[in-house]
Amino acid sequence: MRSLKENIYQELSKQEGTFAIAFKDLSTGKELLINDTVTFHAASTMKTPVLVEVYKQAAEGKFSLSDSLVIKNEFKSIVDSSLFSLDSTDDSETELYKHIGEKRTISFLLYQMIIVSSNFSTNLIIELVGAKNVSATMQQLGAKDIHVLRGVEDGKAFEKGLNNTITAHGLMTLFEKIARGETVNPAASQAMINILLDQKFNDIIPAQLPANVKVAHKTGSITGVHHDSGIIILPNGKKYVLVLLSKNLKDEKAAIKAMANVSKLIYEFVNR
Repeated sequence: MRSLKENIYQELSKQEGTFAIAFKDLSTGKELLINDTVTFHAASTMKTPVLVEVYKQAAEGKFSLSDSLVIKNEFKSIVDSSLFSLDSTDDSETELYKHIGEKRTISFLLYQMIIVSSNFSTNLIIELVGAKNVSATMQQLGAKDIHVLRGVEDGKAFEKGLNNTITAHGLMTLFEKIARGETVNPAASQAMINILLDQKFNDIIPAQLPANVKVAHKTGSITGVHHDSGIIILPNGKKYVLVLLSKNLKDEKAAIKAMANVSKLIYEFVNR
């Protein structure tokens, strides 16, 4: 573990920026924590807590995942309830913008929110479940450093510094609960894992891992910030949780590659 930590420090020391790592081997309980309580802008990693909240409220009977929502591009700022719209050119998924006025199922929107990080889907879902409820559920699960205040692209909130925030330790706690079937119930936890396994952005945690290693994960990025977080499932059934966070990056491409190298170092440690 000591040499693993040294190798990781060596890998990241070449980069300008702040990094955080939280790794936990779920079969041995071994952990490696670096800057794990430092706060970061959540970017799209907040979509995993939202996913959990949807399954929680569905299990409580508030709605069914097969229920539909009307696609409308109009959202209220948390600052003053003034309306704002999303711009498709700032979103990683653009197809939904062509279907305003139509309906889509909650399960469809959830899937788009995770696998292609659709901001539009995210805001529709947050409007349904409530950001405050997401944060409250994170507190209940012990992921106390995860704070979801709002949806995406709320410019007035951003100007006031009202952002969704995370720590590596908070996300590690959340993914461990999902991996152990302890979020909502085992069936819901497995359903969440199945969605996370279909993630389309794979340039950090899975990038240098063998093809037979499964990664159920969610990324997040804004300027100078690149995150990845999830559950790694080895062919022999062993699982571990890994969270890699970064901010104030000067060379984003090089930092992404360095974080992918860290993921590989941890995989080799677990698989040795």
